[in-house]
Amino acid sequence: MAPFNPPTTVLSGFKERPEALLVQGDKLYVGTATGSLFIYEYSELSENGPTLVDTKKGLSRRPIDQLGYIKDINSLVSLSETIPTLYPLPSLAPPTPLTKAKGALTFAVHSSVDNLDPSDAQGGTNIVGRAGPIPMMVTQLIVGCRRKVVIYTWKDGEAQEIRETILPHSPRVAVFLDSDNVCFAYSPTEYALFSISKLTTLDVTTPIPANISMGTFSGLTGYMTLGLGARAKPGLVRLSDTEALIVKDNQGFIIGTDGRQTKPATIDWPSPPDEVAFVNPYIFSILPPGTVPVPENGGTSLPSGSAPAASQSSLIPSPVVQVISSLTTQPVQTLPFPPTPSASSAATCTIRLLTSSPAAKAPLFLVATPSDRTVATSEGSSIWQIRMRSWGDQIDELVQRCLYSDALALLDTLDKALLPDKDQRRTHIRALHAVSQFRLGKFDDAINSFIELDLNPAKVVALYPERIAGRLSVPPDDWIPLFGGPANQQSLTPKNDDAMSTKSKNDNESKEKLVEQSPSPAMPVRAPVRRGTAFMALLSSSNDKDDDTVSISGKKKVKQVDGFSRSVDALWRYLTDRRPKVAGALATVHIAPAQSHQWPFLSETSTEELFALPNIPLPLLTPEQLVRFAQIVDTALFKSYLVTQPALLGALCRLANWCEVSEVEEELRAREKFAELIYLYNGKKMHAKALNLLHQLSEKEVDMRDKLDPSISYLRKLGPEYINQVFESSRWIFGEDRDMAFEIFTSDDVELPRTQVTDYLEKIDPTISARYIEYLIDEKGEESPVFHDRLAELYLNMTLSARKRGDEAKGSEVYSKLLHFIDTTDHYRPDRLYGLLSENLYEARAVLSGRMGRHEHALELFVYKLRNYAKAEEYCKRIYNPNGVTKSIFLTLLKLYLRPTDKTAPNLLQPALDLISRHSPRLDSVETLQLLPPLVTARDVRPFLQEALRAPIFDSHVIRDIHKARNEQVARKLMLLESRRVRVTDSRICPQCHKRLGSSVIAVHAPRGEVTHYQCRDAFARRLIDPVRR
Repeated sequence: MAPFNPPTTVLSGFKERPEALLVQGDKLYVGTATGSLFIYEYSELSENGPTLVDTKKGLSRRPIDQLGYIKDINSLVSLSETIPTLYPLPSLAPPTPLTKAKGALTFAVHSSVDNLDPSDAQGGTNIVGRAGPIPMMVTQLIVGCRRKVVIYTWKDGEAQEIRETILPHSPRVAVFLDSDNVCFAYSPTEYALFSISKLTTLDVTTPIPANISMGTFSGLTGYMTLGLGARAKPGLVRLSDTEALIVKDNQGFIIGTDGRQTKPATIDWPSPPDEVAFVNPYIFSILPPGTVPVPENGGTSLPSGSAPAASQSSLIPSPVVQVISSLTTQPVQTLPFPPTPSASSAATCTIRLLTSSPAAKAPLFLVATPSDRTVATSEGSSIWQIRMRSWGDQIDELVQRCLYSDALALLDTLDKALLPDKDQRRTHIRALHAVSQFRLGKFDDAINSFIELDLNPAKVVALYPERIAGRLSVPPDDWIPLFGGPANQQSLTPKNDDAMSTKSKNDNESKEKLVEQSPSPAMPVRAPVRRGTAFMALLSSSNDKDDDTVSISGKKKVKQVDGFSRSVDALWRYLTDRRPKVAGALATVHIAPAQSHQWPFLSETSTEELFALPNIPLPLLTPEQLVRFAQIVDTALFKSYLVTQPALLGALCRLANWCEVSEVEEELRAREKFAELIYLYNGKKMHAKALNLLHQLSEKEVDMRDKLDPSISYLRKLGPEYINQVFESSRWIFGEDRDMAFEIFTSDDVELPRTQVTDYLEKIDPTISARYIEYLIDEKGEESPVFHDRLAELYLNMTLSARKRGDEAKGSEVYSKLLHFIDTTDHYRPDRLYGLLSENLYEARAVLSGRMGRHEHALELFVYKLRNYAKAEEYCKRIYNPNGVTKSIFLTLLKLYLRPTDKTAPNLLQPALDLISRHSPRLDSVETLQLLPPLVTARDVRPFLQEALRAPIFDSHVIRDIHKARNEQVARKLMLLESRRVRVTDSRICPQCHKRLGSSVIAVHAPRGEVTHYQCRDAFARRLIDPVRR
């Protein structure tokens, strides 16, 4: 990756040697070795070079060593002649030397915003209208002098008290970490941290460098060495508020505010760098000529990783600017200088890095000066600018090279203002990084990322083999394109960020001959795939059992880890995390798993559509997308259980789920998981398939109960919406055992349409239909005339059919049921049934006639057709009502006996006399005697006559009159008693206690009307009864 564009010339032919440089606003300030200050108008967006607007000759008598800007007072600070001076902008006059900092060697500026408590402002008086803290700009200028440090402070432009303290050594370079911590470089090997608040120092401790190279002095040729030849300049740059980079020999250490290393990795240069600078997040270093190898790709960038050892002929003969990522501490770009050297001047200049400001922001400037005195005098120095490529291009290149960790680390350093689509890029790269981790066998880390990113589960499941992912399975070579990565890269390249960001090039070369195992579940075992340099993967399947993986050399055997099982365990965690969340999202839109059969099946959707589902939080998905997610998750969970944990299938099948049946039914059949398959069919409302499977399984059973019970139990739970399926699937059961099949329609769980069931059962057998209606009437309390009429008709038709085929026993049995039914129930329509009866069913006609109120006709049938006098008498007894229309029913029967209407009737005198003897109280005496034939003797009707004489009409009238007189007498006496009253005055005395009655409760005694207190009533009453006491 080359994060920076090739250097471009900003100023050329600069006759005075530049020593310091500063960009502030639209101005470029260049301080020279002669003490002059050149001011240019400068814009990064302008294609034209800087324009000189002013020159301050002789601003100082000595070289301007350092330039800075203090925003609080809008002033330029210049270090020259070992004293810092403030120059107000834009006039640069009058200068203000900071005399207390005399003997200065370096300085650093830091600005920050502090929040001031309103109660502390203006001597403790609250500022009116300010409810919260007050922001205040604080700028600090720290000047490192000989064995001391001086601190200048401004708060909102007002100078504060100057502080200074003694140091053990003289700081030659100083950088701020934050508003309180400063890092000093005393020498190229001695560094310390200084606390402004405590005015204390802390020495920095680092490991002893592994080797010391003399390459530092290899580029110090020529007369103009910018002061580096006499004494090496310490390497120190600020990386962040908590970290700084220090250079010791050819190693760089990243330290924190505690003076210790914050990262175990160090930056290794082939030679101690002449200078270092920082443009976030990249570290620039100038390396001497002859120390950096020529890039293998012929370009300006070396591949990621440290440079290998090279022969002298393959080294770059000119100074080199090397760019190192502070995130990975690895080189990312190498720029030989000058960028387009000629054969004669390839190594004839010295270069120096001049940062534009301490803010660690682009651009960065570089000064090149010819080493030859004559050339330097004639051509002068040139100032080059190194501009960074756009952040988007850098990140895209990292992604292209599979350096996902580096891309994420770079994204974390960027503000959203610099990269508006930062969040979208981060999500995309994290997904690619997770795929990379998955490939390397880091299944848990990958699944954690998939869960956090709310990724489309179809893509996650696609990483697994076909027996788990089904048609969603994708070959490993297509994983990265599936997740939106570049399609033209080698999917198993060793440029994977987890391996390359921490391995040096030498390590890669030494390990090129070894097998690198990657237990991805998507490839079969022993399928090594080689991409790029030496990356090979042995991808295991679930059928592997502790196979030994042999390295290429064949000398060492390594026991292979079952990566497939670990990957499935991770998948379970992912699916069980997604499942309740998807169910919750579906519940908010009132969609339940029990409705899964109402939605299109997953198999009806193409894989392209499934992979195109968005990677967004679940609440933002449409109901259709949520259903697809649920189907993918449940199907994958089901298949993963099927492959590795079949015992868990039962619980999953019994619960409502979104599993795609077509994906798993064949496997369940192959494994003979019939119970689970039936539960699954039932949950998906595929009742036809479930019942067909039960029918097939029943053929293996011998016992009838074991054979039919499963199908009967299943059918008993189907509701009315599946009535046709119930009818179709119950036919074979009726063919096996009708009594057991009848249980299908007597379920307490569901209620089937009764009319349709009756029609269906009548087609099979009228007897079963009649039995079903009997069940409805007796058990369900059915009172509809429709079913009662239907049952009566069934009885009638069954009776006629039995008689027609000569089955008298069956006919008699059903006819008895018909008679009992029409005689005991009131919910049928007798007139309708009467019209269906044949002439010879006299008893049924008689019962129906009676139901219609034609009692005389009913009795005629009993007497003349059936000649069953006992039933005729029982009929009369049942309907007799002394106060109703049937009070003369016995007399009607007597008339039929004694005055027959049928000429063929026999002599019925004896039944008539028996009727008279048994029911004389219910017969009118006069009419009965009138009906008797003349030849009937008094002896024949003696019991009747005796009964009649015992209750003559006369006696009845006398008794009635006596009762009436008695009632009138009692009424008169009551009226007399109620008309009597007493008078209570203030002087009336109680005869019992001889006290005045007053307004007390009283009691009146009969018969003379004495009045006493209510509490004296009992005692006075006893006196009235006992004459002695009186």
